[in-house]
Amino acid sequence: MESTPAQAPEKNSLVNRLLGGIEKVGNKLPDPAILFFFSLVIVWILSALLSPVEFADIDPRSGEPIQVTSLLTGTALTAFLANMVTIFTSFAPLGVVLVAMLGVGVADEAGYFNTSIKLLLGKTSTAFLTPVVVLVGLISHSAVDAGYVLVIPLGGIIFYAAGRHPLAGIAAAFAGVSGGFSANPVPSAIDPLLQGFTQPAAQIVAAGMEVNPLNNYFFTSISSVLIIALGWFITDRIIEPRLNANTPVDKDAEESPDMGKFESRERKAFWWATGTLLLGLVLLTLSLLPGGSPFRDESGSLNSFSAPIMQSIVPLIFLLFLIPGVVYGYVSGVFKKSKDIIDAMTKAMEGMAYYVVMAFFCALFVHAFGASNIGALLAVKGAAVLKAMSLPGWMTIIGIVFLTAFVNLFVGSASAKWALLAPIFVPILMQVGISPDLTQAAYRVGDSSSNIITPLMPYFPLVVVYCQRYVKNTGIGTLTSIMIPYSVAFLVIWTLFLLLYWTLGIPLGLGANYGYPAG
Repeated sequence: MESTPAQAPEKNSLVNRLLGGIEKVGNKLPDPAILFFFSLVIVWILSALLSPVEFADIDPRSGEPIQVTSLLTGTALTAFLANMVTIFTSFAPLGVVLVAMLGVGVADEAGYFNTSIKLLLGKTSTAFLTPVVVLVGLISHSAVDAGYVLVIPLGGIIFYAAGRHPLAGIAAAFAGVSGGFSANPVPSAIDPLLQGFTQPAAQIVAAGMEVNPLNNYFFTSISSVLIIALGWFITDRIIEPRLNANTPVDKDAEESPDMGKFESRERKAFWWATGTLLLGLVLLTLSLLPGGSPFRDESGSLNSFSAPIMQSIVPLIFLLFLIPGVVYGYVSGVFKKSKDIIDAMTKAMEGMAYYVVMAFFCALFVHAFGASNIGALLAVKGAAVLKAMSLPGWMTIIGIVFLTAFVNLFVGSASAKWALLAPIFVPILMQVGISPDLTQAAYRVGDSSSNIITPLMPYFPLVVVYCQRYVKNTGIGTLTSIMIPYSVAFLVIWTLFLLLYWTLGIPLGLGANYGYPAG
């Protein structure tokens, strides 16, 4: 692979016209906050229309026929009003974003990131920034949702500072964080979380059957190489040339860090802050090592979803950036009094005002979609169609991947989707000789690939906000058109990679099999 971005494609090329058309249509969509509001109203209306219908489809979670719940009854509407505040404040992405950004904002305002970027760019060739950004995005999965609030905006900052298009850096980071969600060389909380739904689903057919939490670990680890390569090629050969030709950065965009020489106090502050950060990581590591560590779950595991360490990732990010940021600020002279720290936090929150507004409507929509049972109906109907087609094994796997990618456009949560689909997919495929491990791997490919093109994914509007720092007229259509090449490539090539992986018989993970019964 050549290491420099390709020349801009011809404006009249098929790809350019297609992506331009998608951008134009997408940008005519309402603002994300209004889009979520309209979606909420549509769910209300559909729930009222479908509630009288008696469906024969069985909800695998309850064993009873699926019943759509009307949200337009007097009882439902009064409950909605009574719980509106709680629905908003309990919206998980809201707290994750705001808490993390408090710490990150201090480090940013102090100048710690700028100095770190100078050092990074001094050691890394500009042409190799893309794979580095994608790799960091993949690894960030171990920190739950930290990649959305840390890696993606830093991707834009790093590219802009290097003289490259900042939206290309944001796209590369977004592709790694979200599009490559199931490609990670490091075990993360998502592994035991998905296993927690796969095992009970398998026990519907085989009581007592156990599934290893790392049953897909080898596949996801090797997949990271594929995703980095694809992300690198697409960013440098397709996305950045098109952005350079059609999407100029605003003249009043946020200034990139000065990549000149370090001032002596900057260098001194950087090493003091970095030393503090490393000391914090060492102390955290030492606290994790003992078998009786309070960060472990009841079984002594660190990587289970219930382990306190996995539930403390965002607060730890807050502290691991707040403390070095404060140290850097005081040593460099940027911070002179305690109020300067609070001012830095305040400025970080000012930049999140739009996201808070959007999150309000998003929270209400997500809650209504789940409460109405329309999401469950959609998933069950789709799975029933797949079963009725009676396809051969490899085609069934392709069907699962693509159906999951489609459902992902409507149900963003990985755990929520798998909670619905696992009791359907896993038992059905076990009866045709496909193991729960392979079924889960297929689900993970489809789930990851379409994350980056659905505006209903809670963090999608946040990425739009990041882009608007450099190109103010960025909209849903702009970001969607940027990310579609990644999504299509990941969906097609990653699926083919899974089939090749299966054909070669490479182990999927610990204690995993391809067939059922194992053999």
